[in-house]
Amino acid sequence: MTIRVGVLGFGGLGQAAARVLEAKQDMVLVAVADREGYVFNPAGLDVDRLISVYRDRGSVGYLGHLSENAIKDLINNAAVDGYFLALPNLPNTFMADVAKLFIKSGWSGVLVDALKRTSAMEQMLALSKEFQTAGITYLTGCGATPGLLTAAAAIAAQSYAEIHSVKITFGVGIANWEAYRATIREDIGHLPGYDIQTAKAMSDAEVEELLDRTDGILKLENMEHADDLMLELAGICSRDRVTVGGIVDTRNPKKPLSTNVQVTGRTFEGKTSTHTFTLGDETSMAANVCGPAFGYLKAAVALHDRHINGLFTAAEVMPSFVR
Repeated sequence: MTIRVGVLGFGGLGQAAARVLEAKQDMVLVAVADREGYVFNPAGLDVDRLISVYRDRGSVGYLGHLSENAIKDLINNAAVDGYFLALPNLPNTFMADVAKLFIKSGWSGVLVDALKRTSAMEQMLALSKEFQTAGITYLTGCGATPGLLTAAAAIAAQSYAEIHSVKITFGVGIANWEAYRATIREDIGHLPGYDIQTAKAMSDAEVEELLDRTDGILKLENMEHADDLMLELAGICSRDRVTVGGIVDTRNPKKPLSTNVQVTGRTFEGKTSTHTFTLGDETSMAANVCGPAFGYLKAAVALHDRHINGLFTAAEVMPSFVR
C-alpha cells in the first residue's frame, strides 16, 4: 500500500521534505499547507510546480485553495494517511496547538514532528491520552536531533550497565539563511540573551544584522533540546546527563564540524568507554531531518494499522526505511 502523505509547512524544510518524497515508492505527497492556503490531489502533487508557485506567489494555495485556516481546512477536506509537521515551533506552543486541531477535528491517522525544545515536547506528552482516544498515532522528536541521533544514542547505550553522559554535537552548513528562516530563528532563540519570543519577533533585517556581527556563525551550547527528555523517558539516563550543542554556518553549505553523538558509560565489567556515531559530512540538515521523519512516519503507520495509538518518541520506536 502506498502511504498518502501530507506536509504542513512549506519553508525550507517542507520543500526539502517534498523533494525527498519525489523519489519514494512507498509514499506519495498528496497534500501541502502553508500559512495562506493548501492544496490536495489524491493522485499526487507536482513538486516542481509547488515550489515554483510558492516562491513566486507566496503560497501553495494558488494551486488549490487560499485560506486563513489552511491547516484546519486541509484536515477537513483531504484524505491523508499521515502528516509530517515541518512547522517552525514559533511560538513554543504552536506545535501543540496544531496537534489539538487534529484531535478536535475527529481525524484519525499518523502525525510526525521534528520538535526541538524539551518544553514543547512536554506539551505533547500532556496530550498523550487525547491522541489515544482520537485514534491518532503521534511520533514526536523525529528529525536529526532530536531524532536520528537520539535513536543512535538509545542503541549505543545497550553496551553499558550505566550511562554517564550523552553528548550531541552538530554542524550545519547552509548557503543562505533565508532558505531556512524559521529554523534559524529557532536557533537564535537558544543564544545567550535571546529567547524564542525574541527570535520570533525579529525582522529579517535584524536577523541579518546579528549574522553580520557573527560572520554568519551561530555557536550554540547547552541547548534546550528534547533529546534529554526522550532518553529519560526511555529509561536510559536522567536528562541532566544529556547535552546538545553545535555550530550553524549560515553562509557556507559545508558543515563547520561533523555531527556526532558520544555515549559514555560503564560496562558490566566495570570499564568506562565511549561510543561515537558520526554522520557523514555530505549529508545535509534536510537529509538528516526529513529522511528519519518519513522513516518514523512509515513505522507509525504500521503501529496505527495495529490500532496502537497515542504518543511515542523517536527513542522508543525503530524507524522503517522508506523505499
